[in-house]
Amino acid sequence: MHLDLHGKHALVCGASQGIGLAAAQELASLGATCILMARNAERLEAAVATLPGEGHRYLVADFTDGDAVAAKASEAAKLAPITLLVNNTGGPAGGPAHAADPAAYLAAFSQHLICNQRIVQAALPGMRSAGEGRIVNVISTSVKQPLDGLGVSNTVRGAVANWAKTLANELGPDGITVNNVLPGATRTSRLSQIAEAKSAKTGMSAEAVLEGMAQAVPLRRLGESHEIGAAIAFLCSPAAAYISGINLPVDGGRTRCL
Repeated sequence: MHLDLHGKHALVCGASQGIGLAAAQELASLGATCILMARNAERLEAAVATLPGEGHRYLVADFTDGDAVAAKASEAAKLAPITLLVNNTGGPAGGPAHAADPAAYLAAFSQHLICNQRIVQAALPGMRSAGEGRIVNVISTSVKQPLDGLGVSNTVRGAVANWAKTLANELGPDGITVNNVLPGATRTSRLSQIAEAKSAKTGMSAEAVLEGMAQAVPLRRLGESHEIGAAIAFLCSPAAAYISGINLPVDGGRTRCL
């Protein structure tokens, strides 16, 4: 199977920890040179140090500031033609859809879809010049089955999924694939926060909350960041050249629909 990414340059967002970092590590292990982007310089510096190979860099940008994200994406594209792009950022706060402040919807839409759009626009000239490209968006299984208590996230993730499918249709003639990876319950700081919040409401321990989540998965365990990272790296590889416009759940079978 052709997985080699030597000579390719990747921009990986939200890469200071969790799934973003795992994706960068997998891409680097296949030979890609990575630029990591997130908001915490100290964590980014530490993250770059974990990547195999040489020439990796990081750029600092807070995804609540769309102008800063666009500027850093343009800077990344000037450093090297970006042909591998992983769009990834932390999810919106929980809560029911009907109770959410309209401003929360606008903020999430900007942080997720609009920032993704601006990063794609920065990377697109390099992809078109190369005659190939991979765009992978890390979203959520909620695009197939809404998750209780995540009203804003469910709404915005669905918008990103439809945006990505539209891009796949538009950019296919340029040799660019666009796919979405949908993580299930995965051991990350985000999942720990969700478990702590539920613990505070129910009186259950956070460990018991996580165990309950694991038992809801057919494989009876939580996912690991490196397992999501491996799926992302595969979709970026030459082996996945004829896969585009899909939503790939990586969730141990938890999603109950096809």
